[in-house]
Amino acid sequence: MKRVAKLAVLALVMAGPSFLVAQHSFREGEHIEVGAFADYFRFSAVNPAVNYVGLGGRAALNLSPYMQLEAEMSYDFERNYTTLVSNGGITSFATTNTRPLTGLFGPKFQAGTSTFRAFVTGKVGFVSFSSTTRPASGVTFTNAVNNVPYGNTDVAFYPGAGVEGFFGPIGLRLDVGDEIFLSNGVHDNLRVTFGPQFRF
Repeated sequence: MKRVAKLAVLALVMAGPSFLVAQHSFREGEHIEVGAFADYFRFSAVNPAVNYVGLGGRAALNLSPYMQLEAEMSYDFERNYTTLVSNGGITSFATTNTRPLTGLFGPKFQAGTSTFRAFVTGKVGFVSFSSTTRPASGVTFTNAVNNVPYGNTDVAFYPGAGVEGFFGPIGLRLDVGDEIFLSNGVHDNLRVTFGPQFRF
């Protein structure tokens, strides 16, 4: 966990000069973005891989029309099961005892117009695995957050890309990437998020 804290402090120190440059105004209504998202996390460190689903939120500060600093957190509390049958597949969701909590921070580089943009991102942070038999709730999420310094927490990196479209201040965003975490080796995990974005 000390490594995660050191990386977060280093990222903030490196971002400091960019914050000072970013004091001038960009297009009206595009200074801050916040969003919520549904999260799909394919945990491939076990065999067979486990497909987790959950919810998350993010906030971003525009440093220029082409760059943002963004922080996000997601909590995956369900597992997706797919059963193959003769006429196709059946998918179902079940609450799991192991629940990944992911926190990431880093730059997002974007290109396009104010209504449609493509972007790439590279973030650093942590993934923490907590275990509980209680139903998913605000209490279990709070316990997972409180457990980060003491639980099964690993350094995570997230290179990803995506698209977002806006109609005025409201938009939709899709991004896909590789959530890499270090735990007795390097583990690559597919991560997909989709949800609304709001800009101010």
